Amino acid sequence: MSFDPSRHDTYPDPLIQGLLRSVKSIALVGFSNNSARPSYFVTKYLIERGYTLYPVNPGLAGQTYFGATVYASLADIPHPIDMVEIFRNSEAAGPITDEALALDPLPKVLWMQLSVRNDEAAARAEAKGLTVIMNRCPKIEYGRFSGEIAWNGVNTGMISSKKPLLGVKSWQKRTI
Repeated sequence: MSFDPSRHDTYPDPLIQGLLRSVKSIALVGFSNNSARPSYFVTKYLIERGYTLYPVNPGLAGQTYFGATVYASLADIPHPIDMVEIFRNSEAAGPITDEALALDPLPKVLWMQLSVRNDEAAARAEAKGLTVIMNRCPKIEYGRFSGEIAWNGVNTGMISSKKPLLGVKSWQKRTI
């Protein structure tokens, strides 16, 4: 089957939901320790939802965030990885994909974050049997399928500044 870029313009909900249910370990390439950066709160969110996260950032290697050790590269992670999430720009996605394709065993999924798309890298990954998702955020997709996004007034037609009363000390977490 040849690579068809138009298949990556939209994805069927059952595909995304199935991936989020089957994946257990995620290497997040481009992790930042800056709490204002999306890669920071996506890492925190996914760990809180039960995923095993392996943050990847050579400048932070050896440090620990949310109980997860940061690695310098994908090759440094001493465990099999189900999904590689690329939190870098589209150009950087190419070399990161090649690094993922050098792993043994191969990951099942290559996921490129919002605004990240690299059709050439996707074609290489698909040729090796990986499922590729581009220009999507697993945190947003998880929240959409679990119903958590609706709790915050998104897509409900009602937005409030009042904090939901879902628990005494913490937010309730829903699953997909």
